[in-house]
Amino acid sequence: MTSGKKNKAMRNARSSVAQQRSVPWLTIAGVGVVVLVAALIFGFVYMEHRENTASESAQAEADAAAAPFKPSPQNPDPSKKIPGVETADYPGMQHVTAQQRVAYDKAPPFGGPHDNVWADCTGVVYPQAVRTENMVHSLEHGAVWIAYDPEKVGADGVQQLARRVQNRPYTMLSPYPGLDSPISLQSWGHQLKLDAPDDPRIDQFITALRQNPNGVYPEVGGSCQAIPGGFDTQNPPPFDPAAPPPDAVPMSGAGAQSGAGDMGGGR
Repeated sequence: MTSGKKNKAMRNARSSVAQQRSVPWLTIAGVGVVVLVAALIFGFVYMEHRENTASESAQAEADAAAAPFKPSPQNPDPSKKIPGVETADYPGMQHVTAQQRVAYDKAPPFGGPHDNVWADCTGVVYPQAVRTENMVHSLEHGAVWIAYDPEKVGADGVQQLARRVQNRPYTMLSPYPGLDSPISLQSWGHQLKLDAPDDPRIDQFITALRQNPNGVYPEVGGSCQAIPGGFDTQNPPPFDPAAPPPDAVPMSGAGAQSGAGDMGGGR
């Protein structure tokens, strides 16, 4: 009996060892990896949500602070009270073709002859510099164009500028190589050059001039939506850094299609 009990005990012991050896460590490890990845994803989404919320809150505060610069019949152009704003008078409806250049007298320009196709200005953040003649046409429709020198404004600064543009109609942002200041804001007949992306005058300028209905831009009611087949927002015509050629259209508009509507006809 003693021998039988010993044999049974040994069999039980071997069975226990075999059960211990069959623990599904790979499965446990796989589950652990899945849990860890899920936790990392959740943490990333949570932090991104917090950053977006903080950014939206900061922009809401900036918009509220700029509210006194909202135009009214009694104060048709509040940008005149913003220090540093330069103004000029430009006639509208002077259009050039996609093959023509304009000899602009400002960099970036904020008025003058322009392509008969406007750049999409429906809150677009362009990662690359866009052909100037198309951007100027958008100003004629009441848009505000924020330009920046990519050599002078870092990624954080670009993000601060982008939050003023994203999902906001009649606003657009693009790099503009060779600027004489880090940042330049344009609306038709108005320009403001700045050094820092957190300057409160950026929000004041946008509030005062974006779609200002008091005659500060020529084509009230002009669209900012790109014309299908006319302007490709994903692959826009590129910025040309070269000096305008001798046959470029001058600021006087000589050689432009004066009085012609958008796209060469209509409005």
